[in-house]
Amino acid sequence: MSSTALVAIEPNADAPAPVDPRLLRLKQIVLNAVTAGNSKRNYGKALDHLFAFAAGRPLTGELLLDWRASMEKLSAATINIRLSAMRSLVAEVRRSGGLSSEEAATLTDIPNIKQTGTRLGNWLSREQAKELLTVPDRETTKGKRDYVILALLVGCALRRRELATLDVDTIQLREGRWVLADLEGKGRRIRTVAVPVWVKQGINAWMTAARIEDGRLLRSISKGGKVGESLGDWAVWSVVEQSAKEIGVERFGAHDLRRTCAKLCRKSGGDLEQIKFLLGHSSIQTTERYLGSEQEIAVAVDDSLGL
Repeated sequence: MSSTALVAIEPNADAPAPVDPRLLRLKQIVLNAVTAGNSKRNYGKALDHLFAFAAGRPLTGELLLDWRASMEKLSAATINIRLSAMRSLVAEVRRSGGLSSEEAATLTDIPNIKQTGTRLGNWLSREQAKELLTVPDRETTKGKRDYVILALLVGCALRRRELATLDVDTIQLREGRWVLADLEGKGRRIRTVAVPVWVKQGINAWMTAARIEDGRLLRSISKGGKVGESLGDWAVWSVVEQSAKEIGVERFGAHDLRRTCAKLCRKSGGDLEQIKFLLGHSSIQTTERYLGSEQEIAVAVDDSLGL
């Protein structure tokens, strides 16, 4: 195989010759590794577009740069998703022995498109957040767990990974109220997060139903109802996405609930510095950008969400 050249790729749509079966298998491996349905569709479209653009030519660094340039009318986010899909394909070719590590590194060294401006992201209104919390069937064990997932995200502004790895002994009484004590977040910053009463009530119901006394708070549940020992962060994402769809909100993830908590805290008069502590940000400027404004606000935080 020539240096930094992937096997020749035939176009996938309306092509006179089929795509190399090896690449189709590798494409399927890439898609199987993507949990989120929307991301899976985006990756599939990206690889189909790449196959069509290559039109039988070997994949080289030069061709990939041309491919990126051909997408200049698309948004930076879309282009970067397609580049990510390409890198995943190259990684699978390397793992299958079709490329050396050096060749793969050269092919994947195609920079993303720089995104300018501040991305505000998505968030729910207070009424939407209330509606979201009614989606899980809290008469079932799974429903109790899913409610806790949603409640901790929108009520305590946790990150998805923080939630998935949360241990029971993190829930402690401090100064007469329940908190998530000494939570280690991004950048290994430590923070303590107050737990609203309604969130703690949901946690109690879940722990009782699942008979959890220690270890991970959130657990997988088999189709037969057996409670596991842990829960992956992608499972958290899936619960949020599916619940959001139930109230008519598409493309909504776990981090959007964290942002919702911050937005609702602010609208309830939450002090900007206290919201910074809640989110675990390193600076007040980061929190200002996160909220999309530099407006000063006053008093209280997640106790005043009105949920």
